[in-house]
Amino acid sequence: MAEASAASPSPTSVQHDTHSTRTHTCGDLRPEHVGEHVVLKGWVDTRRDLGGVIFIDLRDRYGLTQIVFSPQDDAEAHDAGNTLRSEYVVSVEGIVQERSEDTVNPKLPTGGVEVRVQDVNILNTADVPPFTVSAHEEKRTRANEDLRLQHRFLDLRRQQLQENLRLRHRFYQTTRRYLDTQDFLEIETPVLMKSTPEGARDFLVPSRLHPGKFYALPQSPQTYKQICMVAGLDRYFQIVKCFRDEDLRADRQPEFTQVDIEMSFATEEQVYSLMEGHMAALWKELMDTDIPTPFPRMTYETAMRTYGSDKPDTRFDLKIHNVSDAIAGSGFRVFDNIIDGGGHVIAIVVPGEGDQGRGYMDRLDAHVRKTIGAGGLVYVRLPSDGSAPQPSVKEHVIPTEYIDEVLTTVDAGAGDLVLVLAGTYPTVFEQMGALRLHMARELDLLPGGNEGPWEFLWVTDFPLLEWDADAQRYHAMHHPFTSPHPEDMAKLDTAPGEVRARAYDLVLNGTEIGGGSIRIHNADVQQHMFNALGIDEAEAQKRFGFLLKAFRFGAPPHGGIALGLDRLVMLMAGASSLRDVIAFPKTQSAAEPMVKSPDVVDPEQLRDLHIRTVLPKTDGAG
Repeated sequence: MAEASAASPSPTSVQHDTHSTRTHTCGDLRPEHVGEHVVLKGWVDTRRDLGGVIFIDLRDRYGLTQIVFSPQDDAEAHDAGNTLRSEYVVSVEGIVQERSEDTVNPKLPTGGVEVRVQDVNILNTADVPPFTVSAHEEKRTRANEDLRLQHRFLDLRRQQLQENLRLRHRFYQTTRRYLDTQDFLEIETPVLMKSTPEGARDFLVPSRLHPGKFYALPQSPQTYKQICMVAGLDRYFQIVKCFRDEDLRADRQPEFTQVDIEMSFATEEQVYSLMEGHMAALWKELMDTDIPTPFPRMTYETAMRTYGSDKPDTRFDLKIHNVSDAIAGSGFRVFDNIIDGGGHVIAIVVPGEGDQGRGYMDRLDAHVRKTIGAGGLVYVRLPSDGSAPQPSVKEHVIPTEYIDEVLTTVDAGAGDLVLVLAGTYPTVFEQMGALRLHMARELDLLPGGNEGPWEFLWVTDFPLLEWDADAQRYHAMHHPFTSPHPEDMAKLDTAPGEVRARAYDLVLNGTEIGGGSIRIHNADVQQHMFNALGIDEAEAQKRFGFLLKAFRFGAPPHGGIALGLDRLVMLMAGASSLRDVIAFPKTQSAAEPMVKSPDVVDPEQLRDLHIRTVLPKTDGAG
């Protein structure tokens, strides 16, 4: 808890600022300023009284400066200094003095000097804060996130959050400069648009002027940016808010920011080159790091079968091996049935874990079953002393020669641990991908912070459609405006699950940071796609008639990409949560504790909108 004041000044002690304009920020002063008369303004960070001389660290978003109140310098100012407490807002006037050699603070850029105060104005007092926001990490209290979000106006005074927001600001500026050099126009698209539900739920906004009708907040400006291409604007971008009313997972926000980009006459190669130049500019200007280009590429199929993810983290190995051929016919009924049914037995090799005990392996098996959702784990331990392999299944279940063939296939040696799962594609590969990441965390193979390495990767050739077993229909894997590969068009009617999309994702360190595609630009092809999605012509006209109409007036080929700005800044900042790079974020329950949003509204507002609320029944309700 922050320091308490025994006798806080009354509001009448708050003064008018009689000082001149601030001459320096709290991060400016250096030894070359010694002897200068300065005016600083900021917040009281910490206060120390050492035998009648008061030392205060004055804070603003630029840094800290030590200011000194001494009765020898000015008795009246010293008396005022006695009343100062944490988070008071003050203006001080004084002389810059060099610190003595034994009091220099090498951790601060301003640590070689201090300001001897000649006059102080208390511009505002402050209640005792619920947690300390000091720039000195060792002095901060560890408040939980709920409390910090309730008092976000205090939380945002923390140096780390301010640095994150400064990084975000610089991201905006670098992006705008770079895209301007590439002839892009920054064009705003509507925030109040038509609901075109496909994927996540829309946030709806009732219209007072059109009773019974609703606007929707955009999940993305997808159709508008395509209209910009039809309009001949050639190159569009926008740093834009997007909204999705979905059940939130960790590090998801109902409102988020995209760098949205679209190009006429675009090819995949043009998009790759543009984005690689953009990433290189960002890392050079914001991180002072040169990243190599072009980025490596990997097809979706390769990513899934090698890493168990369409956003693989390639900073560590632990690649997936298909051992179906090696284990087929072993007599182990579970494996044989899966292989005979077209499924797979797959494995990863974990170096250095071959001596793990039974307790560890039982916990790992429980994690695989309960958290990852696989049916169970088969494993082989290879002790580091070179003794015989120790499989988790007995020899009469899987004969030794089959185990040996698996170990040869995966190239396992002494000291290794081989983990085996079985199932159908893609599910079992996704499960192994999750296990792969779990083992990487266990072995501390995932670097933290923002020091790199920075492993960029293009994932290409996604499936155009994915089957929804619950709805018994296909959904677009990206969105319904993604162009199929021309050579796969014939399969759209006969084998829609085999059609590849001209889609691509940009991945960084196992995180998807952007996704895009070459779009459909022909009305007939677009209707063909809608048919594959179970959207008939009447429904297509109702939802997307404006776009189909536009396509009939000379739409150029076009394509683009959208980057997740929040997630990119989070990675660059080395932050652990999206909420640390957004000024006023929502919680996992999509609420904003500071302003208590969402909230009820006046009944009269609902009447104006012709809306009546019907709340869900609670337990015990009739």
